[in-house]
Amino acid sequence: MTGRKFFVGGNWKLNGDKKSIEELANTLNSAKLNPDTDVVCGAPSIYLDFARSKLNPNIEVAAQNCYKVAKGAFTGEISPAMIKDCGVKWVILGHSERRHVFGESDELIGQKVAHALESGLGVIACIGEKLDEREAGITEKVVFAQTKFIADNVKDWSKVVLAYEPVWAIGTGKTASPQQAQEVHDKLRQWIKANVSEAVASSVRIIYGGSVTGGTCKELASQKDVDGFLVGGASLKPEFIDIINAKA
Repeated sequence: MTGRKFFVGGNWKLNGDKKSIEELANTLNSAKLNPDTDVVCGAPSIYLDFARSKLNPNIEVAAQNCYKVAKGAFTGEISPAMIKDCGVKWVILGHSERRHVFGESDELIGQKVAHALESGLGVIACIGEKLDEREAGITEKVVFAQTKFIADNVKDWSKVVLAYEPVWAIGTGKTASPQQAQEVHDKLRQWIKANVSEAVASSVRIIYGGSVTGGTCKELASQKDVDGFLVGGASLKPEFIDIINAKA
């Protein structure tokens, strides 16, 4: 036993409406979920309040992004203070879609991580290489650089979950093999041991994301350094329950 509590996040992305969120909440609320797993649902910001009001208290809610300051002239942004005011305790930062669709830099993501943690939110911090980077053999270089920008902005690692999401596996139906996932998770843990501390390396949860399904989750969950999942499309379906219970 690692002592690391299994963590399953669902990233709803730009999906859902009040009707479907209520239906999903009812499904999750009535399901038998493994009590030894932390469960967090990442709702669109406009539905954070609604999702929090509909889900049972044992299921946490996350925002999918936030800004690096508490308030100000930043049209269209939301802050950790606002997220917390909705009873929401987590935020996803640095998702590959924020990096590659919206052009967020490592530096900006680092600043967001720092502010979210200072504000008392838990952070699901995402890293991962693109297909051309994996094929060029620079996966480690890329994810270590991304992790450094995050690590440099973390004081309290107990509030951080690292999500490794190979970009080539997100929404493509391609999943990293359990061995590929384990290899990167192991290397990340070694990097944290060398650059942060041995204690953080052994306690921080490193979760996997990238086309996780009810069919692939059990074998991935059996890998010793895979501490959970960040789930995309499947988190909107009843199979999310099977993924939450992958360790049961």
